[in-house]
Amino acid sequence: MLCQDCKQREAQVHLTQIINNEKTSLSLCKECAAQRGFHSPLENIPFPLAEILSSLTGMGTGPLFAKPAHPQPDLTCPSCGLTFDAFTRQGRFGCGTCYSTFRTRIEPILRKVHGASLHRGRGPLAEVTAKGVIDDVMPVVREEERLDAELQKAIESEDFERAVEIRDKLKSLRHTEHA
Repeated sequence: MLCQDCKQREAQVHLTQIINNEKTSLSLCKECAAQRGFHSPLENIPFPLAEILSSLTGMGTGPLFAKPAHPQPDLTCPSCGLTFDAFTRQGRFGCGTCYSTFRTRIEPILRKVHGASLHRGRGPLAEVTAKGVIDDVMPVVREEERLDAELQKAIESEDFERAVEIRDKLKSLRHTEHA
């Protein structure tokens, strides 16, 4: 998208202003935005995503970063070879398979950052697998959510036999999801 002022450079600054329920949007290049007096308060401040991830996974240093009581073996993505330790240092996944490979370690991080580990908005209805087959992933996620809720109810009502059954179903579901 071109800058709305100069119509020459690519727009890099996008502003939206709502006054009296009237929305005004501007897309400007950095130069035109600077001429209008707009600048990012975070400009020239590096965003240390890798450091944030390291601290959230307990891999940071200092008294604030508690080490796990039981060290976990380093996971490796079967598709791209990225290790979880390398992910926490660089702050980026290597491929789409990393999400499912590191899922158990990412969920606590997501809960700390977002307050939840499950996406509640719109999402893809299907995903094309490596074999070119369309794989509907949402029913699996919904079934997992349903089983999690059912497990909590069983524990609260102290129906531990039912809780064990549900736990085993969850383990099976998560295992087939990663296979």
